Amino acid sequence: MKKLAGAALIAAIAGAAMAQTGGLRPDQAEFRGLYKELVETNTTLSAGSCTLAAERMAARLTAAGIPASQITLFSVPEHPKDGGLVVIYPGTSKTLKPILMLAHIDVVEANRTDWVRDPFTLIEENGYFYARGSYDDKAQAAIYTDTLIRFAKTGYKPKRTVKLALTCGEETGGAFNGAEWLAANRRDLIDAEFAINEGGGGRSDGNGKLLVQTVQVGEKAYQDYTLTVTNPGGHSSAPIRDNAIYAMSDAVLKVRDYTFPLQFNATTRTFFTKAAPLYPGEQGRAMAALAANPGDSAAEAIVSRDKSMNSMLRTSCVATMVDGGHARNALPQKVTANINCRIFPGRTSDETQAVLEKVIGNPAITIEQTVRGRPIAKQPPLDPKIIGPMERVAAKHFPGVPVIPAMSTGATDGLYLSAVGIPVYGIPGLWRDPDGNGTHGLNERIGVRSLYDGRDYIFDLIKSLAG
Repeated sequence: MKKLAGAALIAAIAGAAMAQTGGLRPDQAEFRGLYKELVETNTTLSAGSCTLAAERMAARLTAAGIPASQITLFSVPEHPKDGGLVVIYPGTSKTLKPILMLAHIDVVEANRTDWVRDPFTLIEENGYFYARGSYDDKAQAAIYTDTLIRFAKTGYKPKRTVKLALTCGEETGGAFNGAEWLAANRRDLIDAEFAINEGGGGRSDGNGKLLVQTVQVGEKAYQDYTLTVTNPGGHSSAPIRDNAIYAMSDAVLKVRDYTFPLQFNATTRTFFTKAAPLYPGEQGRAMAALAANPGDSAAEAIVSRDKSMNSMLRTSCVATMVDGGHARNALPQKVTANINCRIFPGRTSDETQAVLEKVIGNPAITIEQTVRGRPIAKQPPLDPKIIGPMERVAAKHFPGVPVIPAMSTGATDGLYLSAVGIPVYGIPGLWRDPDGNGTHGLNERIGVRSLYDGRDYIFDLIKSLAG
């Protein structure tokens, strides 16, 4: 009877503990605390501090037993709140080059009055975690940090040295960028054979079923162009056709109506070939036909109906902002517009600007690159030593789910690493629903299962790549 009573008591205590952590394993409960702290540290450009977030992660790494000598906190005097950190976890091999885990900890701005929930409070509801940065990119940043903590606590010794860089500035073009700064000023600190980053991941059917995992092998380059037209203006009571707003309107419409020519590379051709069976009917057939014959204009027209696939096939430019006029009762003297371009790997900002100038065809409109000197997007190799482990570990964690190389139509800080000779790959693991989970928008979220299952996958993947 005493043994039964003792067993019942132990079961009751265990049940209470599980209830307090929502049925999580002890390691998951510890990770949840780290993730919550990182997400709830505001890292917006306007009101937040990446420096504080980096310091908090450094404190957790130190508490796990990683020596302070292996942790570098960095910032610059001009941007004291845009700091980051680099951690070096030594491997046993003297010949294998390190692997670098890269994640950004800054987030897009979030207006509390627009959100249903406080964007800087982690809220678990209906199978999702809601908060700004809950997916992009603090989920991956937290998992990377947690991975090194688990290594340290268990005394795990990888063959490769494993490095971690948490950086700021990815979401704010033109602001201080930690990855760019490290590549330019502390290349030795982040030196690696290759880096893993955001940009990959999975897609669900929106009802809990994971359909595919992707590996980002290359990305488009980001560039903004400022279009400007000036005019003497005048009184609005005597209008004329030579109007700065009309001139800018004509220019923007020409950009809208222009389609950059189709391009393929090794990654996109592989994607369209392997992903075609996942799209039933006309779309899938057109994807396969286009991969086999890029000159198939009928197939191109069908594939391009999907905005993401259309962007994957070419450089794309779009008007995102317009500003003009100085008074309601006066003809405009100056109008500007922002044209945001995502440039296909291998193409330069200057080449794209020349295309815009030709398309617009109005020398009165000046075109300037918002940030000059951006690196050219480089396509890393489809290296089986890197892609292979991603596929093998995925087969264990996500049986039956295909892993497909893909090119990101967005842009990440991987651009700055590839520019200095470090190939960068966006890894599988975490996944989103078809609606994108509010990333960069309202009520950003990540599935609870996506976070925990993705964490398990990424942990095993890093051990595989580093072992």
